[in-house]
Amino acid sequence: MRIIFATCQGGGHFQPLVPFARAAQRAGHDVVVAAPGAARGMVERAGFECYALGEPWDRAERWAAVFGPDSPGAVHVVQELFIGLDAYAALPGMLALVHNHGADLIVRETTEFSSTIAAAHFNVPVVAVGPHLDAAIDTDGGLHAIAAPALERLGPYRLDAPVLTLSPFGDAPGVHRFRHPARERVDRSLVYVSFGSEIRSPELFRAIARALAGVPKRVLMTVGRHVDVDALGPLPANVRVERWVDQGDVMPHAAAMVGHGGSGGTLAALAAGVPLAFMPQFVDGPANAARVTELGAGIVVEDDVAGAVHELLNERSYREAAERVADTMRSLPPVEAALELFSRSAGSAAR
Repeated sequence: MRIIFATCQGGGHFQPLVPFARAAQRAGHDVVVAAPGAARGMVERAGFECYALGEPWDRAERWAAVFGPDSPGAVHVVQELFIGLDAYAALPGMLALVHNHGADLIVRETTEFSSTIAAAHFNVPVVAVGPHLDAAIDTDGGLHAIAAPALERLGPYRLDAPVLTLSPFGDAPGVHRFRHPARERVDRSLVYVSFGSEIRSPELFRAIARALAGVPKRVLMTVGRHVDVDALGPLPANVRVERWVDQGDVMPHAAAMVGHGGSGGTLAALAAGVPLAFMPQFVDGPANAARVTELGAGIVVEDDVAGAVHELLNERSYREAAERVADTMRSLPPVEAALELFSRSAGSAAR
């Protein structure tokens, strides 16, 4: 099969597709990732061919409010940004990709919408991958109801599709759950700090680095694509800073994680049995932090990030709770089992 995997910008959108795309690639299927041009490096580092889609020239300005203290609600984000801005710019390229190269199946993450228009136009079946910690967000119909009015302005669309997730969370009866591909534990030698790819505040990273100077572990901090590492100035000897690392490489060594509560990083940590210190940001951060802290696998930072990290390192209950979540995730079917669903979906369209 020729399979197009469609994603928005940002690791939190792309990374949930990666295990399924790699499984398809290993099985001999022809895989291409359709993504905004700014995501090309991320896609190619993961080992995939990237077909670059168009991007709005004013994207950074239009999205800036989402990453500030007064973030707009979900309706604005979905209708005006994911669809009215991003999907509108990506649509010509997505249509050209399907028209010129063909596709037996489109696998989209649930906030990438140009692929829904292309799927309807060329009658290509669709499978969706939910990037959210709460799988119900991707399956309960609320997201579709919000998206529909904006999609209708672009043309016929195809939203109904099987939904896959790597998350064990959320009351979502129709979702297909699969095992997160976490690697085996090596040691617990470092504290991992990541706020995703969109935070734009060097002051935040500088303050956290200095606060963790006294932690008896190595600290690995990633700052994303908007922060200049050199702008952080002198850092404590135990702190190493990178723009990006593969979380799959880091988690087998992590004793704790400090983050904003993004779904991707939170799932990666829990799949490896790593407890979290949350400094919630963006739309889903507070809800994700609340869910994990209720399970005892994390703590919300009030004003003392070093104190929170020391508590995670010294109180075994946090690690044990995270390990219980990891055990649940390990009991799910492997991602290779999703290939049967891919084949059924593509075959039903062929008939």
